[in-house]
Amino acid sequence: MKYDPYDLVLNADPYPAFSAIREEQPLYYNADHDFYALSRYADVNAALVDFKTFSSARGAIIELIKANIPIPPGVVIFEDPPIHDIHRKLLSRMFTPKKVLGLEDQIREYCAACLDPLVGTGNFDFVKDLGSQMPMKVIGMLLGIPEEDQSIIRDFANDQMRTEDGKPMKAAEEGMTTADNFEAYIDWRAEHPSDDIMTELLNVEFKDEEGVVRRLRREELLTYLNVVAGAGAETTTRLIGWAGKVLAEHPDQRRELAQDPSLIPNAIEELLRFEPPAPHVARYVTRDVEYYGQTVPEGSVMLLLLAAANRDSREFPDGDSFDIHRNIKAHLTFSAGRHLCLGMALARLEGRIALEEILKRFPEWEVDLANAALSPTSTVRGWDTLPATF
Repeated sequence: MKYDPYDLVLNADPYPAFSAIREEQPLYYNADHDFYALSRYADVNAALVDFKTFSSARGAIIELIKANIPIPPGVVIFEDPPIHDIHRKLLSRMFTPKKVLGLEDQIREYCAACLDPLVGTGNFDFVKDLGSQMPMKVIGMLLGIPEEDQSIIRDFANDQMRTEDGKPMKAAEEGMTTADNFEAYIDWRAEHPSDDIMTELLNVEFKDEEGVVRRLRREELLTYLNVVAGAGAETTTRLIGWAGKVLAEHPDQRRELAQDPSLIPNAIEELLRFEPPAPHVARYVTRDVEYYGQTVPEGSVMLLLLAAANRDSREFPDGDSFDIHRNIKAHLTFSAGRHLCLGMALARLEGRIALEEILKRFPEWEVDLANAALSPTSTVRGWDTLPATF
């Protein structure tokens, strides 16, 4: 069995390949693209935690690691301690439990504004009508990005990750760039402070890795804002799309959720486990390491197959089945260790509210897969469009 992250046909349903690799080749090697892969839950979880052996400092995507291009300072997901811990601590102030819980009413309003006009029309696109709209509005509100410019930021982040069949992502070929749009916002906020994250990051002082107390440099701040704007919307956008498809395929469980919304939080966890928006992350191997009698040499690229680990029956019995009542201990969709996703509480909140509001208005639906489109990207997996009828 072969797994190729650039094969769009295979990635339409990668789970048979993941299953075969997990059971037959727990250390997998792809000679065409020269990478190793781990797929069992215990192996993937341990590697995510071991940042000294599996480094993020060259990026977390195969193409970026191989290109060995400069990573702009502030890309927290592409950093190792100690600088990672410093930058992460600064960003974590965005996602305190109090701040996240305080967003519930606003998120619900955004969902209602997207969904109410569709009541009675008989049609709804899970991604275009809600998934690509609401999460960006929430991040835009947090950052202080004007609503009319939010789609520009979202589309820029999406464009950086897109691939053509068999080809690497653009950022690996052209270098990582930041959206110039933020320059104007930073200048405006410097003159007109407000109660938003951009103002907070402009003014925060911290001790850097050299022990110098300072504020964020312009380049760091630009990168921060790009990372938050892109990653902050991406997970929930994909989650809402997968909720539409998976629950259409499991109508009995969907009816349970409509009848008893208290089941929705666990259903969101199961959706995240069952169809993770990011099916894998990559790491640079800093030393020789052995798995299953084979040596992975220093300097290799290791692909950690999160989606395969999430369905490992050793950790999740009958892992290829979807069950909203499953007792989920810890899936790996939000990573683990130092890179555990900062925005996971926000993604869970947005997912829960979105599903509550969808089911209130549209308790039954069928997806139109003939007119749906998967995103052409090797890094995240989800729908560009997922139309449904009621």
